[in-house]
Amino acid sequence: MKMGNPQSSSVLMERTTGAAVVTVAAKMETVYERVHQLASCNAVVVFSVSGCCMGHVAKQLLVGLGVGPTVVELDRDTAGLEIHALLYRLASAGNEQQQPVPAIFVGGKFLGGIETLIACHINGTLIPLLKDAGALWL
Repeated sequence: MKMGNPQSSSVLMERTTGAAVVTVAAKMETVYERVHQLASCNAVVVFSVSGCCMGHVAKQLLVGLGVGPTVVELDRDTAGLEIHALLYRLASAGNEQQQPVPAIFVGGKFLGGIETLIACHINGTLIPLLKDAGALWL
């Protein structure tokens, strides 16, 4: 029985791995573009998971203030896992120990998670943010 050349199999593995990395990078770029498009074309966007109590709180707070947020339920979206990974990176970029979901964007910018949303509401900065984003007119 003749064994294959170990060097050629490692080259094949590198090529396969390289192709997989390029494919993952291209998919993440597309996911980034989609999230960016959603955030920049809508005054308020909430990325959540259906049935998540904190996502429910975020959506209810915004609706209670008169905002009609665009809601993306990640467990019902075909790119949900990839979007979740991107949101995890955004949440951890601020060196905070925040959960990545729910993730709230206001005026095209990443506001943060439920903790940030509630803190902004309590300290009085949420309403001006929502007005500046065009989500509230009063």
